[in-house]
Amino acid sequence: MSNKVKILIVDDHPLFRQGIRWNLEDAKDLEVVAEAENGQEAIKLTEKVSPDVVLVDINLPGLNGLEVARVIKRRDPRIGIIVLSVYEDDEQLFQAIKVGAAAYSSKDVHPDDLLHYIREVAKGRYLINDSVLAKPNVATRVLHQFRELAATEDEQTSALFAPLTSREIEILDCIARGLSNKEIANELSISGQTVKNHITSILSKLQVNDRTMAVIYAIKKGWIKMGYAGQGEEGQAIEAG
Repeated sequence: MSNKVKILIVDDHPLFRQGIRWNLEDAKDLEVVAEAENGQEAIKLTEKVSPDVVLVDINLPGLNGLEVARVIKRRDPRIGIIVLSVYEDDEQLFQAIKVGAAAYSSKDVHPDDLLHYIREVAKGRYLINDSVLAKPNVATRVLHQFRELAATEDEQTSALFAPLTSREIEILDCIARGLSNKEIANELSISGQTVKNHITSILSKLQVNDRTMAVIYAIKKGWIKMGYAGQGEEGQAIEAG
C-alpha cells in the first residue's frame, strides 16, 4: 500500500496543471492522483480519489476555488486545501481562512516552496497563519471580527468561550491586538508571570500550540462572522508567541 501523499490539482488552465505535475514528478513521497478543470469536477473527483491535499485555483469558472474548498472541507475535514491565486490579496486571504484552507499562495510560488507547503499541509499543519502574521490589515480584521464574536450572546459564542474565564478572554483579546506579554501585563495591571500562566491555560483549554492559533481558532471552526467593512487600529498584526 502506497504511503505517498495523494494530490488533486484544480485549475482551468491545462498548462498550469501540467507544470505542477512536472514539478512534483521527482518527489517520491508525492503523487498527483487526479486533475480537474472546474469546481464541480473537483468535488466529484475528491469523493472518488480521496486526495490528502487539494491544490485549487481561486479563480475558477463557475464555482470558484473558495466555494470548492468550502464544500470539500465540509465533506471531508481531513483533506488539506492549498488555495492558489494569480496575485496575493488580503480579502482573498481572509476568505481562504474562513473556508478552512491550510495554505494560501500566489501561483508564481517557487517549486521547492510548493513542495514544502504540500508536505506540511499533508501533516495537518496550517501554514496560512504565517500569511496572516505578514498582513496587518488581515490581522486587524480578524481582531474586529473576534471582538464582535466575543460580544455576541449566542450558542456559537458559548461553545467557543465556555471553557475560558473572563480574564482569559481579556488576554486573548490582547494577543489578537499584537500585544507582548509585558504590554498585556501593563494594560491589565497584572504581573508578567500571571500573563504567562493565563496564556498557558488558554492554549491548553483550546488545544492549540501557540498564541496565533488561539486567535485563529475561532476562524478555523467557522465561527467568524463575515461582512465586516470597518477599519481601525491599522498596522497592528498578531504577534506569535
